[in-house]
Amino acid sequence: MKNEGIIAMMKKKTKLKLIILFAVILLNIIMNAFGNALKIEHYTIISDKLTKPVRIVFISDLHNCTYGGDDQSGIWTKIQAEQPDIVLFGGDVIDFQGGTEHALQLMKMTQEVYPCAYASGNHEVMREDTEAFYAAVEALEIPVLHGEYIDITVNDQDLRLCGVINAYDNPDQLETCCQSLDKDKYNILLAHQPEQFEVITAECEKYTTGIDLVLSGHAHGGQWRIPKLLEQGLYAPDQGVFPEFTGGQREHGGTAQIASRGLAKPLRMIFIPRIFNRPELSVVEISPEG
Repeated sequence: MKNEGIIAMMKKKTKLKLIILFAVILLNIIMNAFGNALKIEHYTIISDKLTKPVRIVFISDLHNCTYGGDDQSGIWTKIQAEQPDIVLFGGDVIDFQGGTEHALQLMKMTQEVYPCAYASGNHEVMREDTEAFYAAVEALEIPVLHGEYIDITVNDQDLRLCGVINAYDNPDQLETCCQSLDKDKYNILLAHQPEQFEVITAECEKYTTGIDLVLSGHAHGGQWRIPKLLEQGLYAPDQGVFPEFTGGQREHGGTAQIASRGLAKPLRMIFIPRIFNRPELSVVEISPEG
């Protein structure tokens, strides 16, 4: 009887351990599937134009969301930890409706420490106060690049930064950017919609030098992702169901493209949650060849 009691107790303990293990695994799956904790994604690009590395933090599709409260301390801490040489804002930093204060707060904090530049996305264009927002960004001394370019030197490396709002709707902006490319500089284009990559590279190939790097967002990682099965997600704006490219890194004709899954986690998306698709802060390391 005593041995039977011990065996029964051991069975209960084993069962309890299995239940706890199953609960932990299930919780881990749920947190990974539906979690909105910010994830840092690192990308590496090799270039023979550089002799020293350049590190970029790329912020896209913030949609005026906060990380760590209204002071943006959560995302700001992570930006600082990455020790970037430059921070670039790639569009949809605000939503098509609602406030702009949280995006401007992050942009202000960032500009006070790092060189910055910004190009618009489709959501800024949809607003009634579009021009007022651009003016607010410029008041922070952050260049707004819509067909314009700026030259910047970081780590003794010469970069040329250009931006377009929408290459399909504003072909003149794209043409101007392509004409302004400098073969002696590392050329970066902020172009929000990733599906426009081939049009962009085709236009710039008409000139003496191509773009070295295109930074995009917009697609939110395809929203619903399944590892190894739906790596690019289920749906993306302007690409539809089973989109081709919503996040990650690719290359065409010597031009690299990185598409951020973005930082959007607005309340209105609660009915279309991100699945296996945590908000992304992109860190791009451009390294010398060899």
